[in-house]
Amino acid sequence: MQNATEQILVWLPSPIGDAVLCTPALRAIRRQFESSKIIFLANPVVRQVLSPSDFNNTWLEYNNTNPLAVSKKLKTHKFTHAILLKNSFASALACFLARIPSRIGYARDGRGPLLTEKLHPPKSGPATFKPISMIDYYLAIASRLGADSGNKTLELLLDPEDLHSTQAKLPTLSAARNGPLVIIVPGAAGGHSKCWIPERFAKTADWLITNHNATVVISVAPNPAETKIAAQITEASSHKLINLADTALTLGELKAMFSTADLVITNDTGPRHIAIALKRKVLTLFGPNDPAWTDIGYSHETKIVGKAFCAPCDKPVCKQKQHLCMQSITVEMLCRAAEKLLAEPRAANTEYKPPAPASRP
Repeated sequence: MQNATEQILVWLPSPIGDAVLCTPALRAIRRQFESSKIIFLANPVVRQVLSPSDFNNTWLEYNNTNPLAVSKKLKTHKFTHAILLKNSFASALACFLARIPSRIGYARDGRGPLLTEKLHPPKSGPATFKPISMIDYYLAIASRLGADSGNKTLELLLDPEDLHSTQAKLPTLSAARNGPLVIIVPGAAGGHSKCWIPERFAKTADWLITNHNATVVISVAPNPAETKIAAQITEASSHKLINLADTALTLGELKAMFSTADLVITNDTGPRHIAIALKRKVLTLFGPNDPAWTDIGYSHETKIVGKAFCAPCDKPVCKQKQHLCMQSITVEMLCRAAEKLLAEPRAANTEYKPPAPASRP
């Protein structure tokens, strides 16, 4: 795989959080195969989150998930190798049908026979996967290919144009402030069970404004469920909050905004990983999900884990009469943790300075 004639396909995972968590593996693969041509395959959302990138030569996008349609597209590129960071059966089938000679990935979901080189995810029981950090999960594939898997730092680049357009759309954020910029992420793409109570987010925002003169942004995805959550928070707050449901941002602009935050308070969802990759201070709330799945070891993150007899259940919708794990997290817990994080100086090597976007031929 280490020569200029190799065409390496890297199929990226679909969730935003997983896409960011695989950046250490992408960096390792790029360094191991510096002279090879590396093409990333992703859906448009993942491409926006990871762009610009210095880990690949070019991109392929897919909207149609039908393996026959995808394989037809892949055949035209004459790939010599496929690295499947995406776990689905359909992704392995598409690469098999495209007759890519070398296909490496995890043997799971019945796709083992479609791979030429297999890894087996750790299990804690016959049908139960063992909770391990997804960073290590993806790096294991890079390591099997001979890459150095020692660097586990998440990494994202910014497009300078996104910085300018974000400032134009949200001039309040670029104005001189006497307090910190705090971004609250109250939604979660993985299911409502990950979400903390909107009224408690509102009380936390009020405390930050009253005690720290904070500028508070409510960052939500442009869908009805999260728009409703943002409305509940802004209506319950005693102060003026900036509601991003009222201002459409691209994912590139969202990254640019996150790069300027003094603190990000978030459920266990994709923007958490964006904030960490941009070296922000982060306060993360965990309820139904086991933190081991996304253990990052980031020194500027504080985790608050809800306690309940049924947690962690990893279910997208709570099956109990009361949402016990998230209800066990109080406003006082968040305010104490936020106070401590805001008081901590950020280490010199964690100040985010967006580089000029890099490109490869």
